[in-house]
Amino acid sequence: MAGGGNDEAINQHSTQTVKTTDFHFDLPKSLIAQRPAPVRSASRLLRLRIGSGETSHHRFTDLPDLLDPKDLLVFNNTKVLPARLQARKASGGQAEILLERFLAKDQALAQVKASKAPKPGAELLLEGGAIIQILGRQQGFFRLQFPPPGAKAIFKRHGRTPLPPYIDRRSDAADQSRYQTVYAKLEGAVAAPTAGLHFDEPLLAQLAAKGIASCELTLHVGAGTFQPLRTEDLSAHQMHSEQLQVSEAVCQAVTACRQRQGRVVAVGTTSVRSLETAAAATGKPEPYTGETDLFIYPGYEFRVVDALVTNFHLPGSTLLMLVCALAGREQTLHAYRLAVQEAYRFFSYGDAMLITP
Repeated sequence: MAGGGNDEAINQHSTQTVKTTDFHFDLPKSLIAQRPAPVRSASRLLRLRIGSGETSHHRFTDLPDLLDPKDLLVFNNTKVLPARLQARKASGGQAEILLERFLAKDQALAQVKASKAPKPGAELLLEGGAIIQILGRQQGFFRLQFPPPGAKAIFKRHGRTPLPPYIDRRSDAADQSRYQTVYAKLEGAVAAPTAGLHFDEPLLAQLAAKGIASCELTLHVGAGTFQPLRTEDLSAHQMHSEQLQVSEAVCQAVTACRQRQGRVVAVGTTSVRSLETAAAATGKPEPYTGETDLFIYPGYEFRVVDALVTNFHLPGSTLLMLVCALAGREQTLHAYRLAVQEAYRFFSYGDAMLITP
């Protein structure tokens, strides 16, 4: 079960230097999934056992047979916003706005991509005539001022589904539903918690029929999840901050799982970071509402999470580092090389892994 038993700081990592280049693997571009599988649960599933490094190949519909009735599935119920806006500068040049988060009714933090970075005071024009003003920089993002009816209303009216940068096409009507989990409830994310995209209603019903418990927390995934690491020494990396809510019901579900000697199975890296953040104060999850910038990489001591359902992640990404922290770097990279050999589909619309003790 999740390690623990001492009172060391939860974000304690090994003193050994861990480098970004330690998490590289070769991936043919042809394996980057550009569209989802025809049926959500029709994806492939690679199982990796922590410790032994043993792997086996499955379909995602096999998940109920790979879990135990004592286990607990923890889902992230965040809902993706139409967070990408096309705009143009006063000079006529094109600009793209990717929302990070709303600040007040008429302000937001966002990435702005243009041929030249806009300066404070510059204006961006939307189709229909709405004008967005650049106020300045904050936390590596642009602070934007929106006209009436406000930032959220303008994104809902003009925004598109914010597909990740490695999906080489514009979003379409199908993405509005497929780049969203079937259990999404609370709007606020600019990227989907993609491990959850494999679950559909029939599979959720199968899991429930087997007696496998579940609960939901909320972490609103920010645009920072796609920002590359700019430091070779991971201990020097400052993780982006995201909004998080872990309820008392989630904490009680984890306690009940421990009492029946089940495994806490996080669905996605966002659920891992949420649970581990909630356990930062005492070593066991407590109700938590606020921000998290928890960066999990090898050397991290897990307090809550025993197992993980996750997608295949980018080389050198913080998401891959989290997986390596749980399953071991060599074993994880060996599994990734095997996935490449077996032509698994990678990244947001790709196939999945199940990592278990």
